[in-house]
Amino acid sequence: MRENIMVIDDDEKITSMLRRSLVFEGYGVETANDGQEGLRKILQQDPDLIILDVMMPKVDGWEVCRRIRESGMNTPILMLTAKDEIADRVKGLDLGADDYLVKPFALEELLARVRSLLRRRTERSEQSSNRISFEDIILDTDTREVIRSGRRIELTTKEFDLLHLFMQNPKRVLSRDVIMDKIWGYDYSGESNVLEVYIALLRQKTEEHGGSRIIQTVRGAGYVLRGES
Repeated sequence: MRENIMVIDDDEKITSMLRRSLVFEGYGVETANDGQEGLRKILQQDPDLIILDVMMPKVDGWEVCRRIRESGMNTPILMLTAKDEIADRVKGLDLGADDYLVKPFALEELLARVRSLLRRRTERSEQSSNRISFEDIILDTDTREVIRSGRRIELTTKEFDLLHLFMQNPKRVLSRDVIMDKIWGYDYSGESNVLEVYIALLRQKTEEHGGSRIIQTVRGAGYVLRGES
């Protein structure tokens, strides 16, 4: 599967050059020319790697890096800067960047670092599959944390299990019987509308602060995890 890279730099010549070069190497590429736009696209698209300039308008690269890590995303970040100072390199690494490249740089070196970061990401994902993501939601099965657009969502045990089931089956319609069996078991003898109650609670919590609806009702069939069309 083709790996996707987000390039964030206010120099359009650099973003254009990197887009052409990375596409030629077989990567999918999305670009942004300021930190604010870059953050929005990152949360929407969940790229495999981020190439991030430091000095940008609106939101600089330091802040973008900080917000990415605070959101819970562990996407590799390669930072670009015109300053070759140890303090700047240390600051980027302390904020969660994975690598650092000083402008002007050789394209061959940048491509080598991209390959290295993506290889390390693949190795980490093969060792641990504790995180599941869908659109701007990240669910961690180890810590049982759920984060949407950088905001932690507090869920009860059953709410978490229900969301986990949906995120394991994105865009697949799950019938009421299947959900009841997976979450409550066939021997459940409680309230008959328990699923509807939990769906409503889960929607309320995931849609707070303007979040779009991701758990859709399919009349006569069940429920499905997908974005609003």
